[in-house]
Formats: sequence, C-alpha cells, structure tokens
Amino acid sequence: MSWLALAALTLAPSAWAQQGADARFKQIYEQEWAWRNGQAGINNAGEAQPNNGRLDNVDAANQQRRLDYWQKTLADLGMVDPKQLTAEDQINYAVYRAQIQNLLAVQQFKQWQMPFNSDSAFWSDIGYVLGADDLRTPQDYRRYLDRLGEVPAYFGQQIDNMRDGLARGFTVPRAVLDGRDVSIAAVAELKDPTQSSFYKPFEKMPVSVPAEQAAQLQQEARKVIAEKVIPAYANLLTFFRNDYLPKARNTLAAEAMPDGKAWYRQQIIEYTTLDLDPGAIHQVGLEQVAKIHAEMVKTMQASGFKGSFAEFLHFLRTDPQFHAKTPDELLMRSAWVAKQVDGQLGKLFGRLPRQRFAIVPVAPDIAPYYTSGRGGANSYLVNTYDLPSRPLYNVAALTLHESMPGHSLQLALAAEQKGQPAFRREGYISAYGEGWGLYSEYLGNEMGIYKTPYDQFGYLTYQMWRACRLVVDTGIHHLGWTRQQAIDFLTDNTALSAREIANEVDRYISWPGQALSYELGYLKILELRRKAEQALGTKFDIRHFHDTVLQIGSVPLPVLEQRIDRFIAEGGPEPDFGCDCGKGDKKS
Repeated sequence: MSWLALAALTLAPSAWAQQGADARFKQIYEQEWAWRNGQAGINNAGEAQPNNGRLDNVDAANQQRRLDYWQKTLADLGMVDPKQLTAEDQINYAVYRAQIQNLLAVQQFKQWQMPFNSDSAFWSDIGYVLGADDLRTPQDYRRYLDRLGEVPAYFGQQIDNMRDGLARGFTVPRAVLDGRDVSIAAVAELKDPTQSSFYKPFEKMPVSVPAEQAAQLQQEARKVIAEKVIPAYANLLTFFRNDYLPKARNTLAAEAMPDGKAWYRQQIIEYTTLDLDPGAIHQVGLEQVAKIHAEMVKTMQASGFKGSFAEFLHFLRTDPQFHAKTPDELLMRSAWVAKQVDGQLGKLFGRLPRQRFAIVPVAPDIAPYYTSGRGGANSYLVNTYDLPSRPLYNVAALTLHESMPGHSLQLALAAEQKGQPAFRREGYISAYGEGWGLYSEYLGNEMGIYKTPYDQFGYLTYQMWRACRLVVDTGIHHLGWTRQQAIDFLTDNTALSAREIANEVDRYISWPGQALSYELGYLKILELRRKAEQALGTKFDIRHFHDTVLQIGSVPLPVLEQRIDRFIAEGGPEPDFGCDCGKGDKKS
C-alpha cells in the first residue's frame, strides 16, 4: 500500500466529512454562479449586474424558472452542514446563503414587476449593461450591435411585467413618477440616430478596427438604432404615459403593497442584513438625530453665526459663497478634496488598490433626478446639474464617501482579491458597502479634510441626512407618513438643498429599505472599531483594523462582527489580502 493510500485511510472521519462538505458547497455555488451569469437582468441588493450584457429573457416564464432554480439551490445548501466547512468556507457559506435567500425573495414577491424606481431604471442602465465603454475589437462591436437589436424584445417583456404589476397594485407610487419619462423621451424623440448615446462608441473607433470595417459597423449602428432602439423607446414612452402613469398606485408605503408587511421586512433584511422591527429602527433614527443635532448647533456657534438654527440653514442654502459658479468649479473642488485624501491614506490603510478612479459629471439626461454623486471602482460621478442645489460645504463628505477611502477604494480592493469566489468579489451588500462609505466620511475628521466650520457642518449634515433616513424610510413605509412629512423632516434637520431633499425623498419612497443600510452599517463598523480599540489597547493599529474590514469583502454585518472578534482574539494582526494589491505608504 502506498503512503498516500495509507495516509488517506488514517484521516480522521471529521476531516473526510469536512472535505466532503467543502466540495459539495463549492459544486453548488459554482454551478449556480455559472447559471446565474447566463441569465439576464438579475438584480441583487438593488444593484443591476452586467451578466454578460444580455437583455433578453426577463418574461414571467423565465422569472418562474429562476424561482424554481433558487428554491432548489437553497434546498441543496440545507444539505451542507456549515460546521463541517473550513473557516473561510464558513464565511463564504454565510455570504452565499444570504445572497440566494435575497435573490429568491425577489422572485417570491415578484419584484421584477416593478423594474425601476425614482433613482434608476432598466431603460437608462442599458449602456452600462451592454459594456458600451469596453468595445475594443470588431467582434466586440458586432456583439454590441446584436444586443442593441434585442432592445425591442427586452422592452416588450418589461412592459408585460409592468402591466402585471399594475393589475395587482405592485407599482412605483404615482407621487414620484413626474418627470421620469424625460430619460425615455430623450431617446424616443430623436430624429438622428447618431445623436443617441448608443452611437457614441462608433464616433471614434480604435485603430484595431480597419477603416472599411469601421464604416460598415457605423452604418449598421445607425440602422439598428433608427429602426429598433428608437422605436422601442417610443413604444415604452407611450406605455409609460398612457398606461403606467394613470394606473400607478396612489399610496406610498411599502406595507400598503400586496404582502406589503412581509415585503418591507424582507427589504430590511436584504439591505441591512439584520432582521429588525421597523419601529425599533425608527427609534434608533430619532436618537441619532437628536445626538447629531447637538453637534450641529455647536458647529454653527463656532462659525460665528448669531441667528437661530433654522436661519443658519437658510443662510447656507441661499448665500452665493457656498455654491459653485460653473460645473468645472464643482468638479475641481471635488478633485482637490480627492487629492488631499491621497496624501493621508497611508496613515490609515496598509493596503491600497492599484486601480484609480476618474471624476465624471453625471449624464445630462438623468441629472435632474439623480443623486448628488455616486462612486464605483473606476469612477466618481458628480452631479453638476442645478449648481445652487450642490453646496460646496458638502463636497468634502460626498467625495470621501463616493471615492477614496469610500466606494472607489473598497470596490477596487474587492475586485483584486483573486482568492475569493466570484459571488463574493462581484457581489455587493448595501449595509457593508454603504456603511463603509459613511464611515469614510467620519474618517475625514482624522485626515483633517474638514478645514472650516462650514465643511464640518457639511459633514454633520451628511451624518444627519443618513440618520434621518432611518426615521423617514420607516416613517413612510411603516408609519404612513406623507411625502410632505418626509420633506419637512429633512428640511428642518439638514442643510441639504430643496432639490436634493425632494429627489432623496422620492428615492426612499420608490426604493424601500435601501436607505436604512447606510446608518446601520456605519454604526456597526464604528461600534466594532471602538470594541477593538478598547480590547487591544496599545496593540491596536488602525491600518490593520481597516485592512481587516476591507479584506473580508462585502459581507453581512453579523459576519463582519465575527471577523473582528477573531481579529481581537488574535491580537490585531495585519491581514493577508491574498491579492496583488499595492502596499500603502507605511512612512507617512
């Protein structure tokens, strides 16, 4: 008998069981992930996934197949004992099981019958889904054209789904629909296909595409946009104006929808990763609002302002000194904050990503109802529409949240972790990601980014904004608040502009639960930091703590807490990223 065979025979039964559990678990998630990436329009935690750029198969029959598949996947997971998995696979299991449960819930509650909200929509995400910015070869352009040709069928399926939603009262509230047809009309009413954003990849094609072939592709692009894409948008526009708007529900609350109480509770679980009662969340919000308000009053007094709090808010919203005169001024202020942050990152992080981000203005067709900014691994979108509604005192906090050390840093590091399964690298858990973004705003204090009392007040108004979300989201969807009540609450407590407040309230109305993830995630990360500082004392290294939080990737908050408990038990060591990430500046 060989020594290998002898060693196998002498393995403890528990080792065999563990090996079997790990293998079974891996087989489940690899098969499901491959299947999922062959589907179109999968939605996870409110974030659309590219899924190979496909735009087909979102009809009711395929939605039922997804329901059946994920029910089977969840049943298969139930046959795996997580206690028999390796330590790393126990984390993978917790993340993956929650992911499948949320995907399954989307199907069970038929959320696909409401495929847009006041913040984002299937018709405005198509360029991203199709990878319009990543076309390099003739084959890339050919594939892009083929998928543009799928737009009419895709829109037709979405319209059918929305009709079914209308029939059972599962719709976006009528109160937030005004103006949402503008982005549809921007394409539907085009006379020249070359003016469409879908044609932009053809305007300046790479040298890898021969000139004769490029001319042919450009001709085909004009034809498919004119004959398929524009008519599809025109058909959608007619449906939106003539059918959806008149028949959309007049209620606001998620709990007023079919199975509304259960659905809102599921939204809370998905976005916060915690099973919390809406009333309890509302109370936490009120407590945080009171705490932050006291700090805001102190900062107001430090600025030298002599009036009341309400007068100070009016002063901030209306005085010209607090507003950029041109879009470039707002973009440059954002860039200046980002460069100041660059000089401080090495003090707080041991690992930094290799990828860099660009600062990009929000596209004009979506800017009127878009948020002030949004960050990703490779871009930080800044909204330059209606400059008086984009106060400069908020720029520092916004930039910290959306770029470095917020979303751009966190997402870039996640993408560089090659050792984790794809469902973790490419997944996004709102409580973790948005909690980290809000915590990044807090780090601006330690970096010295808030230079003036107005910057500090801008930071606090952003903190207040997220605390108010706990109150407003639960107020609307659980307690029956009106839209005006929500607007008044934010107006009275934050220095956000009237446009920002209206856009944000509409977002909360049409996207229940998502707004809760920021504050609850932030409070948990801050709580874990305080816990580690107290337990480790002089052994505590802030860089090791931050690296540990980022190394684990996007995980449910209970999983993050378990990881930090282990970090504390091990004495606060530097984590191994297992990636080709860049080392931070240890000397700064």
